[in-house]
Amino acid sequence: MASGPGLPDSLVLEIFLHLPHKAVLSAGFTCCQWFAVSRDDFLWKELFYNYYCIPRSVPRHPAAVSWYREFKRLYDCIPCVEVQTLKEHHDQVLHLAFSHRGHRFSSCSKDCTVKLWDTERSDGTISLVHSSSMRQFNWGYTQFSQFNADDTLLLVSGVYLGPHHSSSGEIAVISLENYTLLSRVRNKPYDVFGCWLNESHLISGNLHWIGNMTSCSVLWLNKAFQDIESENVNVVKRLFKIQNINASTIRTVMVAHCRRHDSPDLLLDYEAQSQAQALAQAQRTQQHQPLFFDLGSTDSEEEDDEHDEDEEDEERGEKRVSAHLPLFNPSGIQHVIHGPHSVATRDRELETKVARLMGSRRTKAPDPNLVSPTAPGEGEDKTYLLFTTGSLTYSPHQIGIKRIMPDEMTTCGPVLGEERSTDEFFDSLDHVIDIHGHIIGMGLSPDHRYLYVNSRAWPAGCVISDPMSPPPIAEEIDLHVIDLKSLREERRSLRAHRAFTPNDECFFIFLDVSRDFVASGAEDKHGYIWDRHYNICLARLKHDDVVNSVAFSPADQELLLSASDDSTIKVWRSPRMVRLAEALQRPPRARKLLSSLFGHRGANLNGKP
Repeated sequence: MASGPGLPDSLVLEIFLHLPHKAVLSAGFTCCQWFAVSRDDFLWKELFYNYYCIPRSVPRHPAAVSWYREFKRLYDCIPCVEVQTLKEHHDQVLHLAFSHRGHRFSSCSKDCTVKLWDTERSDGTISLVHSSSMRQFNWGYTQFSQFNADDTLLLVSGVYLGPHHSSSGEIAVISLENYTLLSRVRNKPYDVFGCWLNESHLISGNLHWIGNMTSCSVLWLNKAFQDIESENVNVVKRLFKIQNINASTIRTVMVAHCRRHDSPDLLLDYEAQSQAQALAQAQRTQQHQPLFFDLGSTDSEEEDDEHDEDEEDEERGEKRVSAHLPLFNPSGIQHVIHGPHSVATRDRELETKVARLMGSRRTKAPDPNLVSPTAPGEGEDKTYLLFTTGSLTYSPHQIGIKRIMPDEMTTCGPVLGEERSTDEFFDSLDHVIDIHGHIIGMGLSPDHRYLYVNSRAWPAGCVISDPMSPPPIAEEIDLHVIDLKSLREERRSLRAHRAFTPNDECFFIFLDVSRDFVASGAEDKHGYIWDRHYNICLARLKHDDVVNSVAFSPADQELLLSASDDSTIKVWRSPRMVRLAEALQRPPRARKLLSSLFGHRGANLNGKP
């Protein structure tokens, strides 16, 4: 560029403020002055808020060094570039799970196999390591898997096909040293899934019907395998026995090891979020600008439920009553029309009253100190058992929390609840969080402080008159955030993904959480990625059918997997990682030439930050 008096920095900055970020980066290579202005932090702050449509009440992530680097993180480090498609499964792929080290992952499918994959090949591609078919054990399909804490064992959960077309679940434990089957545990209902409590013990469930609407769920602690020399040592122990009413059951168990939370991985706390959202809503009223994906009330009139309820009803010989759909008047107040009470309805109401009375007299009272919210700077390590449940209808609409004490983490000691008196027939829930909608997925943050929950909301103000006819639900899936430190829901629901399956056919949509991002599948043939701090949707991952599961690599959040009904697993990497891989594949001479020509600025020539 010819020498001479240039434009003042203030004028250049003003011009750059009206340009898109790619043009700013390109203009920055014109001269040294423009390059310096193109990296101005105030400039990138404005570009950041405008490009991502984030309320200015939301502060920059406390760990961010500059607005330029924060823009670059959201733009360039999202795993949204498809780099590989794995087609070894021959039916719908239902679930994905990474090992804790991130060197392998497992996949479950309707083809009744569980497959193991290697992610550490020198060329960066992913390859199949092992495949096990569970059809020989009379399984219908595999649906869930999880590595134990030291990545030596794999828990595989599936649907067991029993007599008379009934189905329950079964859990298998596979050694990852020689791929041998170590044990099998019955699991009912099958969407309890099961989970690891520690390296050598896993949790399963069993369901016992007491009446047409009342049951009890027994949660069992199982040793993963029995030592040859310990035939007289307990390998199973009852953890909890919990009463269910109104046809509800316990499902989707998971364990959260909640530390003292001195340094949570989500750095914007509840109070700051609430204040930011209140201010954002005020700005929206004044400026009519899009802000948070807020749950609020919904106008949707659809409903959802889990896919196994039909099979459970067949086991009980029952037939569902059709739902009473709510009417929506112009004022937006929704209520359910109550028809004449049939004999069956009166019988169900009577059974529920009797069950509540029996439960109130024969249930161990909760200890409020077990799950009391932790004050700042205080607290102790806690282990929580989390699961979905309900109290109003069979549709799972609550998160149940039960603390597991240290002496309950082994199968040693009394068996079958021998330590309990007859006056304590059931265990109480320590804490319940009502989601006010049908829960279709849960996932924990890496530090186990935050629980993310996929749900399809019920209409605001709805009334449930019949437990067998839950309220209609929304097509939109809400992603709730629950703080396990304060035991309350964050008011920052995410919304972008959708589901269309009716309530009597619905299934789980698995989600996953990394340090900075949260991802989920959806029924609209896409996976979705959000930023956890700024609460914005960053990417849509395309498939040819429903996306059932997503999984971040715990070793690198710029690697994401997605599994779909199209029978494929797609591998996604960030634009940054793709460029680095391409650079490594170039001949050494070409790389040296590029480096000498462009120096440290060469990485910016593609127009991205």
